[in-house]
Amino acid sequence: MIHASGADRIIYYSTMWPSVIGHQVQARREPEWVHVDELFHDLGSIPYRFQVDADLAHGLVRHMRVRGLQARTVDYHGFPIDTGTVVANKLLNGDNALPITVLSSNVYSDRAETVVHGKAVRDAVIEGGHRAAIVVVGTLSNRLFTDWIDPADDHVHSLKDDEWNRKMLELLGDGRLEDTAQLSREIHRQIRVPKVVNFKPMWWLSSVMGQHNDYDGRVHAYGALHGTGSAVVSLVPSEEGIGLKEFDEDDVEMFQGDREVLA
Repeated sequence: MIHASGADRIIYYSTMWPSVIGHQVQARREPEWVHVDELFHDLGSIPYRFQVDADLAHGLVRHMRVRGLQARTVDYHGFPIDTGTVVANKLLNGDNALPITVLSSNVYSDRAETVVHGKAVRDAVIEGGHRAAIVVVGTLSNRLFTDWIDPADDHVHSLKDDEWNRKMLELLGDGRLEDTAQLSREIHRQIRVPKVVNFKPMWWLSSVMGQHNDYDGRVHAYGALHGTGSAVVSLVPSEEGIGLKEFDEDDVEMFQGDREVLA
């Protein structure tokens, strides 16, 4: 689907690559390693070699700094690229036909910082004249089983989690990206997942792609992964989308720094 869209590169935003101080961008042109998941190492190893657009990586960092964000590139042999990015690129771009760029997800960034970060990415893509496919790696509900289970018995941890997962997918399937982003806080409260995993990607994705509901959405698959909810969803800009949105939260253009709430 990505190749058929005419995209000339892929940008990955992975919640499985957490950063603490600022935002990081992979800039090594040909990272190569053998990946072993830190939790499910018994499932085996994944050799990989990526083709990274280092020029775009540096452009992304420059635009992030222009908008007031702290950002830097990462460029050294053996950097531990996360499971989500490795798996996603194997499935979507296994022949390395398209160059990629990988972005971290800052653990402590609030909505304002996340929205500004997304806009900086959009700035860099437009400046470069690229037609980029934007891929977010995250999860839906995120309650893992605490005991090992037979994969045949896998299911979403609770009915409540499953119902909220399906509600979120219903919105995305209707192309209602900005509505999903606006509802992220409530979804997070109901299914109790870390903010870096669930609603932050929706804020970021709508900021990069456009804060509206004019998309052709499609849920390709939904299922359980050791108790968590996981899905594959695509969104393509469309003139036939819902259009109207429930916009309750402020839009942000520049990051002004963390608020001194304790001062």
